[in-house]
Amino acid sequence: MNICLLAGARPNFVKVAPIIKAIEKARAQGRDVACTLVYAGADNDSTLEQSLFDDLQMRRPDVFLGVECQSLNELTGRVMGEFEKYLSLHPTDVVIVVDDLASTMAAAIVTKKQGIRLAHLVAGTRSFDINMPKEINRLVIDGLSDLLFTAGEGASYTVSKEGVQLSQVYQVGNILMDTLRANYQRLRRPEVLSQLGIEDGQYIVFTLNRKALVNDAGNLRQMLKEMLLAANEMSGADSGVPGAAKGIPIVAPLRDYARRAVEEQLATINVPLGSFHITQPMGYLEFGYLTAHAKGIITDSGNVAEEATFNGVPCATLNSYTEHIETVRIGTNVLVGENPQRLHEAVADMVCGRWKTSNIPDRWDGRSAERIVQILLDTQPRNL
Repeated sequence: MNICLLAGARPNFVKVAPIIKAIEKARAQGRDVACTLVYAGADNDSTLEQSLFDDLQMRRPDVFLGVECQSLNELTGRVMGEFEKYLSLHPTDVVIVVDDLASTMAAAIVTKKQGIRLAHLVAGTRSFDINMPKEINRLVIDGLSDLLFTAGEGASYTVSKEGVQLSQVYQVGNILMDTLRANYQRLRRPEVLSQLGIEDGQYIVFTLNRKALVNDAGNLRQMLKEMLLAANEMSGADSGVPGAAKGIPIVAPLRDYARRAVEEQLATINVPLGSFHITQPMGYLEFGYLTAHAKGIITDSGNVAEEATFNGVPCATLNSYTEHIETVRIGTNVLVGENPQRLHEAVADMVCGRWKTSNIPDRWDGRSAERIVQILLDTQPRNL
């Protein structure tokens, strides 16, 4: 069986890494299976630093489609063209696409047009906002897929409600936890914590990527202001928690446009900034340590919120919805939307040690990739 793994962006590699390892393990055991890792972007993509692959202990992509553009429609068309060329030259039995990017949808469409089995990793995630481009991508990809690998019961219920046959849906668990569990003992404490004199468990992590939030300058300024006010206010007398700290530093590993936007707004805020530290982006192992040992996390990333639930770290998500509802229902995540006052309240709760109790969702056991590969082998057509 020849498997093609299609990655469309940097975060996808964290999810495909354990699948590659599971395929290699099955191959070493004598199973007739091999895989090719294809990246939709270019080989000189600045986000694909070698340290990412070293941290994940995986090889770089075998094939680069070389598509780079800002327009989602143009990107979709170009990925379709390049991926069609790839499939015409490389015999492939199944294509696994990841998440909900435009490149993911493009590869899914081409795969089905070529009559090749299509599997969707992290299927069934929904915002239920059809005005979001990614929501359209999700609906198209799930509708085309022969195998839908979901992370939890909520996602499985969603696709079955939409008409997907139950025989196509497999609740394999959260693939991110495979990578996190496999590398937990390898996580590295970032040097910047020592340079800043910050101890484990005595800081809040702040990440920001969503362009809609970054581009709303007025609201971003107000959210940063309320976050800083809450992080710096006296908490011991108000919380009733013995030994509660006065304020707490915020560590913010930010990339490119998010960093520039935050710096611009911080310059206009009349709030003490001594405890707010913007750092360089971190590799997987350092960032994993940073979030695992934080007192709390503020993020707009679903992946970061999921890992926070696994680590039992309080997490406030800067969105009004989550595609991973289990992180809210039984995990550490709370949704504050883009509301500055709700963010203030969440940060104050983090500082004071007030947070809900949580558990780890079902099948976050580090065996998702193993289940996926076994399903692929068990369900392959008999003429393969």
